[in-house]
Amino acid sequence: QVQLVESGGGSVQTGGSLRLSCAASEYTYNTNFMAWFRQAPGKEREGVAAVQRGGGSTYYADSVKGRFTISRDNAKNTVHLQMNSLKPEDTAMYYCAATWVVAGLALSPDRYNYWGQGTQVTVSS
Repeated sequence: QVQLVESGGGSVQTGGSLRLSCAASEYTYNTNFMAWFRQAPGKEREGVAAVQRGGGSTYYADSVKGRFTISRDNAKNTVHLQMNSLKPEDTAMYYCAATWVVAGLALSPDRYNYWGQGTQVTVSS
């Protein structure tokens, strides 16, 4: 079955850190790519970070490079997003996603078949 459950969101001040987790079913965890997206009110959903099955390749949006790290925990079928040096512009609903599709951009929402319900991240100045 397809299952993606996000957790770890919350409210922090500028410069703070949060660690998001995405617990996946075995089927979903074994897809070719897993990723984090975010969507702020009135804005389009944007890719934040993605990781290939096996963890060999990772991809990041320019806006989060050097601050966010995506990782896989194979023992727990979980993908994490460590977010450091948070900024108010990082405020959004964060979604975990997975896909079997290998063609196209790793951070394109159109590529992803499966989505979680989201977890809210709010960064105050």
